[in-house]
Amino acid sequence: MENIIEVKGLVKTFSNQPALEGVDFQVKKGEIFGFLGPSGSGKTTTIKILTGQMNPTDGTAAVFGEPVSKLKNSDYRKRFGVLTDNSGLYERLSILDNLKLYCDLYDVPRSRIEEALSTVNLKKDKNKRVSALSKGMTQRVILARALLHEPELLFLDEPTSALDPTNTFHIYEGLRALNDRGTTIFLTTHDMYEADTLCDRIAFLNKGKIQLLDTPNRLKKQYSDATITVEMSNEQKIIIPAGSEGAQQLYELMKSDQVASIHSNEPTLGDIFIQVTGRKLA
Repeated sequence: MENIIEVKGLVKTFSNQPALEGVDFQVKKGEIFGFLGPSGSGKTTTIKILTGQMNPTDGTAAVFGEPVSKLKNSDYRKRFGVLTDNSGLYERLSILDNLKLYCDLYDVPRSRIEEALSTVNLKKDKNKRVSALSKGMTQRVILARALLHEPELLFLDEPTSALDPTNTFHIYEGLRALNDRGTTIFLTTHDMYEADTLCDRIAFLNKGKIQLLDTPNRLKKQYSDATITVEMSNEQKIIIPAGSEGAQQLYELMKSDQVASIHSNEPTLGDIFIQVTGRKLA
């Protein structure tokens, strides 16, 4: 499968302090790729380099098969969308007028606005002035703007950090639909549930270095302790080995007709991150 992003030996330092140290990864066309790491791990720096907002200190980064320096060209900028904390909006204008202006600047049909507003659950609020919006609503407006031109590649930096669970779920549905239509998504987050729910592959980024990179399922299998917890009707919990070793024991427990539930003891991505790095995702 074609790579839409290729990064090799990426280094970025600020005042001799390393933010990224020899980072390597590729993002395949059509996938949702996640950077999972705590604040200060280098996630936002990576996005800024990949979108041409910042130059690397060393190493190479290519998007659409071209060096990221070319992304400043307007032809390339129309091919990707970005959501970051510093994505500016015109505060004196309404949500709708902000999106109309963006459509005109990027030659996007205004007919796309209603769908984008629906994706972020803002159709009823489209005439509100941006200056009167909460942080979460403002974040959703910025996301709607990034979705308007259905970009080939979408960079999302903590897209649901200020949202409540209902709107977060709504955004997840919209992002999956956009991805199904062919948009590749590069997602940075410290939310382990978000990464597990959305991403085809994830990279664990810690102190500027990638510690692990694989699919969520393979990582959980790799770090599983291969046990099963059986909860009995008397609320007693019994841990048995998975596979053939514990099959007979499980059979005997079930034959007693006292088994209330069975759970595999698979670690969460957060558990794995702490085990590998010794740091919490916060």
